[in-house]
Amino acid sequence: MTQSFYVSQKMLQFMERSSWIRKMFEEGIRLKNIHGKDKVFDFSLGNPDLPPPDAFEQTLARIAANPQPGAHAYMPNAGLDFVKERVAARVAEDHDAPVTKNEIIMTCGAAGGLNIIFKAILNEGEEVITPAPYFVEYGFYVDNHGGKLVPVPANPDFSLNLSAIEAAITPKTKAVLINSPHNPTGAVYSRNAIKDLIEILKNASQSTGQTIFLISDEPYRRLAFDGLRVPALLDLYENAVVTTSFSKDLSIPGERIGYVAVNPVCPCKTQLLGAMTLANRILGFVNAPALMQRVVAEVLNESVDVGIYQRRRDRFASILDEAGYEFTMPKGAFYFFPKTPIDDVKFVSMLQEELILAVPGTGFGCPNHMRLAFCVDEAVIEGARAGFKRAMERAKAGQ
Repeated sequence: MTQSFYVSQKMLQFMERSSWIRKMFEEGIRLKNIHGKDKVFDFSLGNPDLPPPDAFEQTLARIAANPQPGAHAYMPNAGLDFVKERVAARVAEDHDAPVTKNEIIMTCGAAGGLNIIFKAILNEGEEVITPAPYFVEYGFYVDNHGGKLVPVPANPDFSLNLSAIEAAITPKTKAVLINSPHNPTGAVYSRNAIKDLIEILKNASQSTGQTIFLISDEPYRRLAFDGLRVPALLDLYENAVVTTSFSKDLSIPGERIGYVAVNPVCPCKTQLLGAMTLANRILGFVNAPALMQRVVAEVLNESVDVGIYQRRRDRFASILDEAGYEFTMPKGAFYFFPKTPIDDVKFVSMLQEELILAVPGTGFGCPNHMRLAFCVDEAVIEGARAGFKRAMERAKAGQ
């Protein structure tokens, strides 16, 4: 008898591929129920733990308590006009480009932004290049719209491997997708590296006869350390598209609010914005949440205290260094991506025995590494000190 499946074969495969973070989350629940929450050191999820800024809470309460007529009605799919105008002013400052409300689409977070971008630009079988390691959902988002994700290895310090990107470009290449500050490594790409990448894309576009977009996924833009300013991008390349969310800098990931910004001099701007606006509707987003649009429009200059994440990073670095781990210091976001002394899946299992939860680098397309999210209280980081050291000693001893 032929075996029947209630869901598609593709989704069954996707469920298996995307299971690492979910597995760690479920394992964390199990271990916390057995040992107590304070005895388990969970670095598996990139879920910001800092409270939103006071200004966000106050603005949310005021707007919710004083609804205007039509506050919860349908709106233009690209978002509320006055919200886009304020967001555009912020983008213009961040990216040194004369962006106006006409180049902004409000979205359901950066994930919603990436999906409307890919829906708008991809034909069946076209390719999107991205450096590896990479956020696992990228492959699913590209596949949603008939495309193919093409991972290329980053340099050992997780900077852009420009020669690898150039070698991966084919006549089917439609975009290069970058993420800076980077999940899962904390890397921040330099302006010079981005300029060099853009020269590669310009030359390749001429030789292939196809526009190659540069897509920048930037939810961690305002979480950079040591006074570093994340380089602007829209002023460098006419076919650049930026998407971001307020999930990390305002600590509101559950509110699903973000935007897409298109370079105002993009030659295909009108078509591109029209296609993305339509995609917002037909993918089922319809429009970004009305209440959150109104709230974020008033708190665009607010952010969580990045200094807290930096202190956590520094403490975590000292723990990993003391225990003998090899890692590149994160410049932004809230992740370490150290090498593992043995196979990453086996080593993560070894850490679990110490009640430490990490995610194998295999889940991010980069084996023999692991991701550690430090968006947790410093007590959790400090509490894992001895366990990290014991696991390393056992791995080196071959136990």
